[in-house]
Amino acid sequence: MWVLFLGDVVGKPGRKAVSEFLSRLRGVRDVDLVIANGENAASGMGLTDPVVRELFDAGVDVLTGGNHMWDKKEGIPLLRSDPRILRPVNYPPGVDGRGWGVFRGRSGAPYAVVSLIGRVFMGNYDCPFRWADSELPGIRREAACVVVDFHAEATSEKRALALYLDGKVSAIAGTHTHIQTSDADLLPGGTGYITDAGMCGPAGSVIGMDPKTVLRRFLLQVPVRFDVAAGEPEASGVFYDLDPETGRCAAVQAFRISESRMRSKEAWKTFSNP
Repeated sequence: MWVLFLGDVVGKPGRKAVSEFLSRLRGVRDVDLVIANGENAASGMGLTDPVVRELFDAGVDVLTGGNHMWDKKEGIPLLRSDPRILRPVNYPPGVDGRGWGVFRGRSGAPYAVVSLIGRVFMGNYDCPFRWADSELPGIRREAACVVVDFHAEATSEKRALALYLDGKVSAIAGTHTHIQTSDADLLPGGTGYITDAGMCGPAGSVIGMDPKTVLRRFLLQVPVRFDVAAGEPEASGVFYDLDPETGRCAAVQAFRISESRMRSKEAWKTFSNP
């Protein structure tokens, strides 16, 4: 069964790219579950109810999160009320929302989706490695397939967690840096992995933001409000071919495609069912 993970969705251009990509994917490849990192979906930071509804209406099944989940105060009640929205599970006890859940794919197969956050250059969160040791055995009793969004800055931390969890989870998609890495791989223990899934957002930007404002901060070292960039949207992410019985991954396929290429029939040949 194919599970699709979409990289960080950034603002309106990112939501447009997701909607366009998913609408054109139908009939090309059968996807059982669609997961997207949504922490930047509302104007580049946080979530709002209309934005969440737009993504779910487009075909996203689960939204994972990160450190920007709290940036829109109107989005915080959504963490309490909608089980399809996950914040990082290794926040301290008592934080609003939940960090993992079991979701049924279109085939009826159960998938556990976990949102984890790293600590290197990120913050003083609970240890993701020890959290996994403690909680994964119980999660795997509820679903053989476990997909992890590891929201982290350091590539070393992402790679280390992947090797630590190889064979214990079905797939790991790194998020947060918005730049897709070229290391999509099937690890020896049967876990699909990519260090960073990339971004659904405006091409030609600086990780989704207007380059003029970003450069002003770099050059002048003064506080500057970042705005989501204009320009052609692109979608990035990764497909995992998962066995719902064993939980093992059979194949990993990363992609990055611009909105204009989405309109080309030739471009969709790589996405067609094998």
